[in-house]
Amino acid sequence: MKIVLASQSPRRRELLGKMGLEFTTKSPEIDEEAIHDLPAQELVKTLSREKALHIAQGEDPDTIVIGSDTVVVLDGEILGKPASVGQAEEMITALSGRSHEVCTGVTVCQGEKVVSQVEVTQVTFRSLTPEEVRRYVQTGEPMDKAGAYGIQGYGALLVEGIQGDYSSVVGLPVCRLGRMLLDFGVDCLALAGKDAL
Repeated sequence: MKIVLASQSPRRRELLGKMGLEFTTKSPEIDEEAIHDLPAQELVKTLSREKALHIAQGEDPDTIVIGSDTVVVLDGEILGKPASVGQAEEMITALSGRSHEVCTGVTVCQGEKVVSQVEVTQVTFRSLTPEEVRRYVQTGEPMDKAGAYGIQGYGALLVEGIQGDYSSVVGLPVCRLGRMLLDFGVDCLALAGKDAL
C-alpha cells in the first residue's frame, strides 16, 4: 500500500518514520494565507485537509495521503512563524511564564474517504529573562516555527510542562494518527511486529 505524506517538514517525516511506515513525501502547493480567518482548530483541520486533497488529486485512488498543520494559540490569537528576529523575541516574551495551546490538524484520505481530526495540547513555558529570550532567538531555531519555538530542540529548555500529545506539538499527533490509520486498514503495531520477527 502506497502512503504519501503531504509535507516536506523534516520533523513530520521523522515522526511518521518512527511509526514504522514506508512512505514518500510531496509538498502541497496551497495558498495558506487565503485561509486565515477561521478559529484555530477549524483552521488546522481545513489546512490539513486541503494539503492532503491537493496531493491526492495526482495519486492513484488506493494511495493513502496524510496531511497535517500546526498552530500555536495564546489568548485566542494564532502565533504563526515570526517574520523577523524582533517578532520572534516578542512571541517568546509573550509565551514566557504562561500556558498556551498547540493545535494540530491531521487528515487521512484514500479515494473518496477523507477523515480529519484535531489534537490540542497545552504547553507551559517557565518564566524567562530578556537575556534568555535573546539567547534562544540567537540560536536561529525560532525562525521557521509556529509560535517561534521548537519543543524538540533548544525550545525544550523553555518548556516547564505539557498536557497532551508531545508529538503533536512537534507537528504530527502520532497516537491519534495511528488510530485514524486503523480505519484505513493500516495497523502500525502489526507492521512493526512483522519487522521485528
